Amino acid sequence: MIVVFGSLNVDLVVGVERLPVAGQTLLARDELRTLPGGKGANQAVAAARDGAHVVLAGAVGQDALAEIALGTLRAAGVDVTRVRALAAPTGCALICTDVAGRNQIVVARGANARADAAQVEEALLHPATSLVQQMETTPEATAALLRRARARGARTILNLAPAAALPEGALRDVDVLVVNEDEGAWLGAHLGCGPDAAALHAALGQTAVIRTLGAAGAEWCAGPERGHVAAPATEVRDTTGAGDCFVGVLAAALDRGAPLAAACRRATAAASLACTRAGAQEGMPARAEIDAAAR
Repeated sequence: MIVVFGSLNVDLVVGVERLPVAGQTLLARDELRTLPGGKGANQAVAAARDGAHVVLAGAVGQDALAEIALGTLRAAGVDVTRVRALAAPTGCALICTDVAGRNQIVVARGANARADAAQVEEALLHPATSLVQQMETTPEATAALLRRARARGARTILNLAPAAALPEGALRDVDVLVVNEDEGAWLGAHLGCGPDAAALHAALGQTAVIRTLGAAGAEWCAGPERGHVAAPATEVRDTTGAGDCFVGVLAAALDRGAPLAAACRRATAAASLACTRAGAQEGMPARAEIDAAAR
């Protein structure tokens, strides 16, 4: 079973010819799209579509956006009974995508900032559980749940996105850490080491580290086990949610007992498929598609 504690957002998406620079106003090349998103929700949908049993804990508002945030999760079979409706706005992400598929994203956390680690009860945390977290809830809630999960023998997976500091010692409670290139550079500077997976692993000790590299694939290091997987050539339409697809499918593969290398290969194949489709949750591939792409 996979337990995700994380964010639920509504993505407000516009397409532009090129991404704006500071002070610049651009006209969108299409209409505004209002789509379900949030790193926690995206990763939960990705894992569920890859066949995992997924429970999501988090928070939405008591507003019209809440149903948009929850709709695709329910359709994917994610258990959302531990998502609270609070007297706060549902989180929103403002997203621009250009013709090359690149994006710029600004997140207003809203109700996500009030998600409580206590929403994940002790009975969900056991050696057969994989706990997945990101950094769109508060660092304190993230660290508290990591500590509880580690104490009860659950596998802990943290996507350090967006990059931010955790309470001291919290990273030592992470079994598998996933960063992209920017997040790896931030963490390397924070730890006083290089940004690559091997350097981050050496600095963290027992934590397995995966660094995603966009079109160049992904690299991983877990003690003597290390490697790189190339991403298949794809016609990129939209990279929004591709990193979340990677994390969700990685968690699903590990939860089924796949070795880290095989899980990275599968997650890379899935993320490449997601890049060929518009939207975050809408672009998450199904298990059969990933099976075919990962051969």
